[in-house]
Formats: sequence, structure tokens, C-alpha cells
Amino acid sequence: MAKAKRESANGRSASSRSDAIALLKADHREVEGWFEQFEKARSASRKRDLAEKICTALKVQTTVEEELFYPAFLEATQEEDLHHEAAIEHDGAKKLIVDIEASGPDDEYFDARVSVLSEMIKHHVHEEEMKDGMFAKARQSDMDLPALGEQMASRKAELMNRMAGRGARSERRSAGAALGTRE
Repeated sequence: MAKAKRESANGRSASSRSDAIALLKADHREVEGWFEQFEKARSASRKRDLAEKICTALKVQTTVEEELFYPAFLEATQEEDLHHEAAIEHDGAKKLIVDIEASGPDDEYFDARVSVLSEMIKHHVHEEEMKDGMFAKARQSDMDLPALGEQMASRKAELMNRMAGRGARSERRSAGAALGTRE
């Protein structure tokens, strides 16, 4: 793979375009904002909506990282310890996401689950973004971050569309059940 900071055919450096790391950092900031909004939310419906956004975004990001970014990172850097720690952190977050999605604001542990997930994600993001973390090591490697970013953006869009479709089907089933009909 070509060095991530090399000049592209049109003369712009790869770092001046959106790349894999820029996409992941943008996702991190978005989810951090939703966690902050959740902490301030008072209504059950607002908390439910934010928790759904957080869980969906994290499921998509973990899938994209695990399918595309992490394998490319491991191949380019041979940094097994960083890779394995990130994978284990994802496993813990995914288990908590399942619990959050299976409950709701009326569950006495709902807020605590979202709060713990927030802390887990803050730690994970810090580990990835720190000075000698995964993202820094990826930039120092020969990973083609712009090309990987394109693949990741495409996969993210595919996953988001698929999840939006599931949500719509679930809403139709709920509405049908309320009306005594089937989808």
C-alpha cells in the first residue's frame, strides 16, 4: 500500500482529504455529543431517542472498524496488542448495547447502562486517538488511509441504510399490532 501522506494524482496530499481516521474521529465526536445530550435529557422519549442513535452509530462504527480498519491496521503495523485490546473493548461495548436496546427509560438501570457505555467509549476513543495510539501508528504506517476511508464510508452508508430499513419494518409491525393487522 502507498504511504498515506503521499501526493495524490491531482496534487492534493492525502491528509487534506477525508481519510479513514478523519471519518472515525468525526463519528467519535458525533457520538460524544449524543452522550452529552443524554446526560442533560429529562424526558423518557428524548433519552430513548438518543440511546437509539448512540447504539446504532456504535454498532455501525464497530462493524466498519472490525471489518475494514482493524484488519488493515494489523496488517500494516503488526501491532497485535493495540488491535486485540481494541477488539476486546468493542466486545464489551456490544454486550452493553444489547442490554440498552433490550431495555428502556422505564428500566431502573437504563441510565446507568448508558452512562457506563459512555465511559467505555470515552476510554476507547482516548486509546485510539492518543499520541502513540492506534490512529497515530496508522498514520505512520503505509496504510492507504484515503482509499480505506472511501471503503469505510461506503460500508457505513450500507449499514445505516440496512438499519434504517429494519427500524421502518419494526415501526410498521408495531403499528400493525396496535391496529390488529400484520405487515
